[in-house]
Amino acid sequence: MQARDLPKPDAALIQAFADHLALERHLAASTVDAYRRDLAQLAAFLRRTRRELATARLQDLRRFLAQLTTLGYARASIARRVGATHTFYRWANARGVTESDPSSLLGRPKVVSRLPIVLRVPEAAALVEAPDAAEGASDADAAVAARDRAILELMYGSGLRVSEVAGLTIERVDLDRGRVSVIGKGDKEREVPLGDPARDAVEAWLGVRDVLEPGTCDELFTNRRGRPIGPRDIRRLVGRYAGATLSGRRVTPHTLRHSFATHLLEGGADIRAVQELLGHASVATTQRYTHVSRTRLFDAYQRSHPRA
Repeated sequence: MQARDLPKPDAALIQAFADHLALERHLAASTVDAYRRDLAQLAAFLRRTRRELATARLQDLRRFLAQLTTLGYARASIARRVGATHTFYRWANARGVTESDPSSLLGRPKVVSRLPIVLRVPEAAALVEAPDAAEGASDADAAVAARDRAILELMYGSGLRVSEVAGLTIERVDLDRGRVSVIGKGDKEREVPLGDPARDAVEAWLGVRDVLEPGTCDELFTNRRGRPIGPRDIRRLVGRYAGATLSGRRVTPHTLRHSFATHLLEGGADIRAVQELLGHASVATTQRYTHVSRTRLFDAYQRSHPRA
C-alpha cells in the first residue's frame, strides 16, 4: 500500500520520517523508499485494527509480525521490518510524536548469516568478456555489446554496486588517471581504481556511444534510445550473460562485487584497503569475505593434500 492511500495523519508522519532520513541522515533514495514501504505496510495493518502509527502498542506490533510470519515472509524480511519499526519509533518518540516507544521490547528474529556467492577467477573472466558483437552485427548491436562489456568490467574490476554503475556520469570517469569517482550509500563519495581492462572497455564504449540514439543526458551508460539505463536494466543484462556463460549458476550484479572483494583478499590485499574500495562504513561488513577465502583454503587442502 502506498502512503497516499493511508489516513492523512499516518501519511504525513511517514513523509516527515522519510524527509528526516533523506535530509538529516543522508540515506540513499532506495533506502528511504524501503523504509517508506515497510511503514506503509505497518500502517495499513494498524488501520484494520482501528489504530494509527502514533497510537500503536507493543501488542499491535507483535501481531503485525505474527501476520508476516503466517503469510510466509522470510526471517530476513521480517527482521528488516523490525529494524524499520525500531528506527521509526525512536525518531517519533524523540520528537514527542508518541508518549513512549512501543517497539522498545520488540524482538528481532535471528537471521542465518550466509556467505556471499563468489565466482572463481576464470568464471568471472568468462562472464565479463561475454559481450561480443557477432560477425556482421549492426553498429547499434556492436555498441550495445561494448556498453555491456564496460558495465561488467566496472562491477568486477572496480567492485561497484549496481546503483553506483547506473548513476555514473561521464565526468566522473578519469581515463587518463585510471580512476572513477562514485556516489555510494549515504551519498558518500569515493574514488576507486579503473583497471586496464575496465579502462579499455569504457574507452571503447565512449567511442561508439553516439552510434545509439544520441541523448542529452550526462549518465555514462545509455540505452538504444539514448536514455540512462537503470539498476533493473543492469540486473537483466547480468542475468542474460550469466545464463549464457555460467549455466546453472545464480549470478547477480552483487556476485561480481563479492568476487571483486574476495579475489583481492586472496591476492593478499589488506582488509582495510578492501573496505575503502568497497565503500563499507564498517570493516565488520568487509570481514565476511575473509570467511569465504578461508573456506576456499580448506577446500583446496581437502582436494590437494595426500593426508587430508
